[in-house]
Amino acid sequence: MPKHKIYELLNSKNIHFEVTAHRAVFNMAEASTLKLPYPEDEAKNLFVRDDKKRNYYLITVKGDKKVNLKEFARQNNTRSLSFASGTDLKNYLGLIPGAVTPLGLLNDEECKVLFFLDRAFLESSGLIGVHPNDNTSTIWLKTQDLLDIVQEHGNQIFLVDV
Repeated sequence: MPKHKIYELLNSKNIHFEVTAHRAVFNMAEASTLKLPYPEDEAKNLFVRDDKKRNYYLITVKGDKKVNLKEFARQNNTRSLSFASGTDLKNYLGLIPGAVTPLGLLNDEECKVLFFLDRAFLESSGLIGVHPNDNTSTIWLKTQDLLDIVQEHGNQIFLVDV
């Protein structure tokens, strides 16, 4: 789903969002050099798989947080985790490295990817900043609106403390 389709979807659901266009960024270090309106609400997204390549997970946390995959696996009762390949990212979420986003779950037709969202996004402003399936912009919307879209699509959602 290209970004213009993401915008159309949000508009069709009367979901308020703001768009910040920027140069392409491929990691949080590059993103930290951008002038973003809500830097405290920017998301970091990790697309990971278990050691048997049977289960895939999207972990979304506040941009300033570190995720210890070994600890995350222990806390969430998964097998050992490691980063999924670019090929898996393309096959499951239709995305390229650097453009990982919860909105990519809308490309997961079989709803196989489990979504883990840092509960901290529901606190304070309640906003979240994610790519619209393209790493040349960030959209800002209410976290609950994002959760509603993913839930309506059918992917399982888990709120976690990271």
